Amino acid sequence: MDKNNAKGHLAMLGANIMWGLMSPVAKMVFAAGVVCPAIVIDFRVAGAALLFWITSLFTREEHVPLPDILRLLGAGMLGVLLNQGCFIVGVSLTSPGEASLVTTTMPMWVMLLAWLILREPITLKKAGGILLGATGAIILIIGGGSIAARGANPALGDFIVLCAQLSYALYLTLYRNFIKKYSLVTLMKWMFLAAAAVALPGSLPWLRTTAWTAISVPEWLGIAYIVICATYLAYIGIMIGQKNLRPTLVGMYNYVQPIVATIVGITLGLDTFTPLKALAVVLIFSGVWLVTISRSRSQELTEQTQPNHQNEKHS
Repeated sequence: MDKNNAKGHLAMLGANIMWGLMSPVAKMVFAAGVVCPAIVIDFRVAGAALLFWITSLFTREEHVPLPDILRLLGAGMLGVLLNQGCFIVGVSLTSPGEASLVTTTMPMWVMLLAWLILREPITLKKAGGILLGATGAIILIIGGGSIAARGANPALGDFIVLCAQLSYALYLTLYRNFIKKYSLVTLMKWMFLAAAAVALPGSLPWLRTTAWTAISVPEWLGIAYIVICATYLAYIGIMIGQKNLRPTLVGMYNYVQPIVATIVGITLGLDTFTPLKALAVVLIFSGVWLVTISRSRSQELTEQTQPNHQNEKHS
């Protein structure tokens, strides 16, 4: 393995471990009932916007004309605010493992939306993968289990996390060519700025009523982790990985997230693992694997799974 490949693997592993840890960390932040999802969303989008704008001062400046800035604002709504906002709200209602597992469905939704919007052909493998993954997601959302261990409303939480993946898939589909025009830092600084400009005014009621002095040190550290590690550093890690590894390898690292989140969640008593969930895991992973190995003109697009997630990109 050459030096660049090793750097790419380490960057992808680190980014996906940080994303996997975000679910149990966010769950811990919400546990005391002082910090609500809206506050975490504010910190995440505003904090990341600030960090990426500072980073842009040390990178090559790219001129972005006004029409493209307006398009970046729209991209920020889909790729950042809805994606990350839905993920944070969803994980507050469900278990960390389930939230991370739902994020692995990203390639399937990109494939499906590319077919619906861009008329990209869907092969038999792709169709089978989408069917398997969707079945697993449905089982996960409506499946039984201990609600107390999984979250206040696991079915709703899983569905909201699924909406986060759909919003990011829609972003990748609609902006598939546009996002190639600029570097990751340029994209992120404008998209996160747009998300912050909308999120902060909309969350004023929570900002005013939050008992800030009641937030404990561990909760502040958790918020800092979400902003610095699970958002800013994770995106940089993905950028390094994409430059040094084949797209298929980049996509496969997405599987690290639910493994990390489930192990940590079970260890902390925030998650449970049932036979029904095991079946959902097999179906979702099999579906994503079928979609990943199926080649087409949209292969590169479908393998941009950071997200959620994001990509949650997630989230």
